[in-house]
Amino acid sequence: MGAWDTDPFGNDTACDWAYALEESEDFDLIEETLAKIEAAGDESIEAPDAEEAIAAADTLARLKGHAYVKNSHTEAVDEWVTEQQLSVPQDLIDLAIHAIERIQAEPSELRELWEESGDFKAWKKHLEDLKKRLQ
Repeated sequence: MGAWDTDPFGNDTACDWAYALEESEDFDLIEETLAKIEAAGDESIEAPDAEEAIAAADTLARLKGHAYVKNSHTEAVDEWVTEQQLSVPQDLIDLAIHAIERIQAEPSELRELWEESGDFKAWKKHLEDLKKRLQ
């Protein structure tokens, strides 16, 4: 796992996703990213898909004015958010919250990796905070 922190953009996958977001002019990438989690159903969620979905959910929170932290890892997302004139639809917020809840549940590879890391409580706290920032 290429993670250095439990926050939404504290891993390589989320940072790479942020650069893909720069090319987007609407919610399509965010919706596609979150839909991968929904499509998994009861099957195990792969860690990269989960990391991207968490980044997508955090981006929605930023669009609502509820950023967790702004730093060099979030710079691309913060610039994208500043340039947007988009109002976040409630159904997309609901999809993001459901994705977070599903990532926290088993089977989820990312959950398993954080449980093994010893930082599970901090990771889970960040996800709970993210859900609050989305509401």
